[in-house]
Amino acid sequence: MAEKRSKPKKKGKGAEPAAPAGPPMRAEDITDYTQALAYLHERVNLERVPQDDTARHEYKLDRMRALCAALGNPERTLRCVHVAGTKGKGSTCELIASMAQGCDMFVGLFTSPHILDIRERIRLGSKPISQAAFTEVCRRVAVVAEQVESQLAPSPAADSPAGADSTPPADLPAADRATFFELMTAMCFVHFAQEAVDLAVIEVGLGGLLDCTNVITPEVAVVTLIGRDHMQILGDTVEQIARQKAGIFKPGVPALTYSQDEKVLGVFAEVASQVGCPLTVVGKDPAYRIEHEATRTGEQQWMVSLKTAHFDVEALPVPLAGEHQAHNTALALVVMDTLATRGLPITEDGVLAGLEKTRLPGRFEVLRTTPRIVLDVAHNPESIEALMKTLRQNLQFDSLVMVFGCASDKDWPAMLGHLATGCDKVFFTRSTGSPRAQEPKEMYRTYVKTYHKMAQISKSLPDAIKMAKAASAAGDAICICGSFYLVGEAKKLLAGT
Repeated sequence: MAEKRSKPKKKGKGAEPAAPAGPPMRAEDITDYTQALAYLHERVNLERVPQDDTARHEYKLDRMRALCAALGNPERTLRCVHVAGTKGKGSTCELIASMAQGCDMFVGLFTSPHILDIRERIRLGSKPISQAAFTEVCRRVAVVAEQVESQLAPSPAADSPAGADSTPPADLPAADRATFFELMTAMCFVHFAQEAVDLAVIEVGLGGLLDCTNVITPEVAVVTLIGRDHMQILGDTVEQIARQKAGIFKPGVPALTYSQDEKVLGVFAEVASQVGCPLTVVGKDPAYRIEHEATRTGEQQWMVSLKTAHFDVEALPVPLAGEHQAHNTALALVVMDTLATRGLPITEDGVLAGLEKTRLPGRFEVLRTTPRIVLDVAHNPESIEALMKTLRQNLQFDSLVMVFGCASDKDWPAMLGHLATGCDKVFFTRSTGSPRAQEPKEMYRTYVKTYHKMAQISKSLPDAIKMAKAASAAGDAICICGSFYLVGEAKKLLAGT
């Protein structure tokens, strides 16, 4: 008789319970949203484990291809935009999706990680997938995944009893089972195909070449800014990292990026030539111009001027804060121009209407508290550098107090250097939800020893926020950044403030 599992208790709206104790779940156990979450959280989640050499073997496409095939290849029915990059890929995805919606297109958006609710990862228009749909599609994918896992599992040991059944899927080692992200990616393909979206905007999880989203053949492949991140997986140099990102290039599919490090652009050109796809470097051809002006509140409004085959915009306001978002907007506009060339119903009026409505929680999100609090998921050196610049340009404050915590496998010493350029005091802490979190004491020691600036250690984010508020006056600003986990926890703590 099978061992009975206890059903996890619901923990309120948006709760994501830890995997329940007992034998591994099977697809048949998924009867509601809580069970669907529990099933997914039993799987290896590469977002929650240290990204070191031991994790490299997890990045492969064989199982993902088999899973998609067993599901009937729903991804092949989708018209997609595929977006990779170190910095700016999430923003660019949001910009593209908003502009496509402005053109009256039914848009599916797949991004990662989430801030508050796992359902943020799979969206139709601006709405996350419903709990009921999430449960249904999770169960459907889980049933097929277990079949694929059983087929791909290593043969039973030679000394197994004759005629013994093959290994039950639920009893397979974790390494032989589909990962959390593989299941989530398959779920997005199935859901978007079921809902017959006009366009699916798909964000790469990590890298590109071996990321499990890389089973699609998109209408256009996009790569944003390349920096030194996930080096344990992607390589030690920007050239090696760029080659992994360019792994999403497909024969005959337009590839887009923007002007950046010539070494990176050289790799992109080489890969594009090898693959056989046209490469456009936005900023070179077509060229664009960005400028800014101060608003009545003292913020910097960035604007883009760009002319393409389908658009001619002059001093177009950028809906997101920061100079870097002006470059992302220019890139997204050329993506829309490319989609129009490929026959999608893109109009300039629709693009401009959609762009104006773009919103991006967790990216320079300012809470109108006293003192003001800024939330930002900046989590690599390039993002922190852009954040510090955007803070100076968009907020007037007497002192800047930073609450910072990041993953241990990030280039946190480089991030500390950027923090030192503008922070008056830093509280180093860690998110309770991230097993990969860097030890605050080590960051504190490095920061104080290297930059001789004010800093303090806090054992938890709630304490860090409390201490930051106590150290701030009405004219100051508090910024909380370093990881999606930290910002997500902060948003829950600050809800209603």
